[in-house]
Amino acid sequence: MPALRRLAAAAVALAGFFTGAGAAAAKAEVLSHPWVVPPPNREPLAYFSNVKDGDVLEAPFVLKFGLSMRGLVPAGKTAGRAGHHHLLVNQPLPLDFKQPLPFTEKYIHFGKGQMEHVVDLPPGTYTFNLLLADQGHIPYFVFSRPVQLTISKQRKLAAGESVTGKPGVQILRPAPNETVRAPIRVQFHSSGFNVAHAEAKVPDTGYFRLTLARPGAAPEVLDFRGGQTEAWLHPPKGEYQVKLDFVGNKEGAPVLTGAPAQRMVVGAPPP
Repeated sequence: MPALRRLAAAAVALAGFFTGAGAAAAKAEVLSHPWVVPPPNREPLAYFSNVKDGDVLEAPFVLKFGLSMRGLVPAGKTAGRAGHHHLLVNQPLPLDFKQPLPFTEKYIHFGKGQMEHVVDLPPGTYTFNLLLADQGHIPYFVFSRPVQLTISKQRKLAAGESVTGKPGVQILRPAPNETVRAPIRVQFHSSGFNVAHAEAKVPDTGYFRLTLARPGAAPEVLDFRGGQTEAWLHPPKGEYQVKLDFVGNKEGAPVLTGAPAQRMVVGAPPP
């Protein structure tokens, strides 16, 4: 079944490109900065950032959402080519990308700009798809590869226990103190804070700010005001302190939260 769903997704995408819809959807939004480069596949993509196909997990667990070359904006709002996530549970991608997605337990909407979902399902094997849609829940041609996850056990949380942890933001990749080669994929995550394109001016939302500091140079500050949740960077070689903050989408809003700075070493590119 997973192979059939992959073929169906590929067929839908290919049909869209031949009709011109895929070409329009391929328009990307990335930050304009000398160090920012497009991802290798140069196409917008949704993905799961903390699980892989075939994983066996205990419920409840957190599914984290990633997005390449696009930004997030809550439902009912429009800003550039930003959208909001939808989680499809045991459902293939729609055959008609011109119809709004339904509201059922198998089509879970994240219309506030969320980046994660707590999955609490009985034991069994499930297929999950992630799909980006516009202000009216009409899908973009921006979706994930399906992942099949097996839930081995469903347990009851103790009073006060949470699988999401405290609200905050984090850098998922690269790891602290990691030595990396450019181009570098830097993935952000927000738990408990909603992400939105700044132009939409949605209350109680914010955007990511990444600061890269190196000895002997002014810090490079990258404001992802388009609601982006990752960046591909090609900075000069050297040692950096990398700091991720979350800034409120209100005029003069302060930094709402931030992750501790972490060390990153950018090595020479391969010969």
